[in-house]
Order: sequence, then C-alpha cells, then structure tokens
Amino acid sequence: MNQTVPLWTSIADTLRRELAQGLWRAGARLPSEAQLATRFAVNRHTVRRSLQALAEEGLVQSRRGAGVFVRAAPVSYPIGRRTRFRQNLLSAGRSPSRKLLGVSLQAASPVEARALMIEDGARVHVMEAVSFAGDLPISLVRSVFCARRFPDLGDKLRELVSVTEALSQAGLRDYLRVSTRLTGHNADSLQARHLEIAAGDALIRSEAVNIDTTGKPVEFGQTYFVGARVELILEDTDQKANVI
Repeated sequence: MNQTVPLWTSIADTLRRELAQGLWRAGARLPSEAQLATRFAVNRHTVRRSLQALAEEGLVQSRRGAGVFVRAAPVSYPIGRRTRFRQNLLSAGRSPSRKLLGVSLQAASPVEARALMIEDGARVHVMEAVSFAGDLPISLVRSVFCARRFPDLGDKLRELVSVTEALSQAGLRDYLRVSTRLTGHNADSLQARHLEIAAGDALIRSEAVNIDTTGKPVEFGQTYFVGARVELILEDTDQKANVI
C-alpha cells in the first residue's frame, strides 16, 4: 500500500475503484468495518474515515443498524390525481413492499377532522407503516380514515397492508388525489430508526387528501420520504390536483 498518502485515502481509492468496476451493485451492502479492517490490516477507525469520504462523494450511504450500502439512484415517485405506491414503484423498476407498524382506532385531531370533513374527536382508523423499494426503506406513512364510513377497514388494513386493496374490499373502487402539501423536515430519532438513517437527515413531508369520485374525502395521509432516496415528480394532468 502506498505510504506517501494517508492509509484511509489509499483504502478509499481502492474501494472507489472497485465500485467503478461494479464489484458491488447499487443497493448492495459493503463488507463490515471489521472485515475491511482485516482486509487492509488497519484499525476500524481508519476504515470508518475511508467510508466517510466515499459517503461525502455520494458513492455509499450508511444505514443505521444495517451497515454501509452502495448508493442507489433515487426512486422516481410521481404525484398526480391517481397516486398509488405499488404502481409507482413497479413503474420505476423497483420491488414495492410495506412493513406494518400498527393499525389503531383513535380520536381525530383537529387537522385530521378538517381534512376528512368530520367532527373533531370522531373515531378514525390510523395505519402506520414503512414503505420499501426492494430492501431499502424510502418512506414512513401514516394514513387516516373515517371509521364511521369504513367500520371494518382496520381489519382489512392489518390483513392487506395496502390502502388501495383495503378500500376496494370496503367498497371503494377508485379514489383521487385532491391536494398535496410538501415541506422540508429533519428526521427525529424514531423516524431515523424506522428509515435506517441518521437523526437530522433530510426528509420530505407530504400531507395529502384523497377523495372519492363524488368529491368526499376518504383518506388523510402524512408521508415522510427520505430525501436522498426519492425523487418526487409533480405530474400535470387534465384534472389538476392542488399541490402546495
């Protein structure tokens, strides 16, 4: 190994060259710090500095509790009148899945009640989940529905972990996006743990309302997208949703 430059620089150069040669595919997990330290006969601190340099160049990314991965291109995620998680991921060539965090019956907050046009404190079904593109977590989702209109929806959400399929089984065959509000946000510790990122990392928060074909609200959703993993595309349609 060339001793005229710092060890960590030489290690970073070697890993950078191997990445360029395609030794690891996009999204693949790199060997652990301990494995790399053994390979290069250095301590883990030196390896960590090398990986940090690659991360600063955008070549790799660290996922808390999971390791260091080759950075994949951001997922293209259209937002339009018919925004569907599964279809969006499939269209982007990614494998969609969701991990259910919980479904509960709660009292609607003033914000939720206003979005769904129901009374403050009315009972609502709340589903929380983590969405994945392949094995990469890309968003944290919270969806809220009027329990009076969809009394059995909670059970269907637990079974299917799909809003579209659950609503279909509840009798709603189609729904449309009427508004989307996008704002910047920094991940708190809980969000960071679910999304396998560092606390303080950039998120894009989406607050959206979906309606049925008669114009009645059916879902109020809050989604926190990992900014480095998703590219949101605002679609132009003949019936424009209100994107703020």
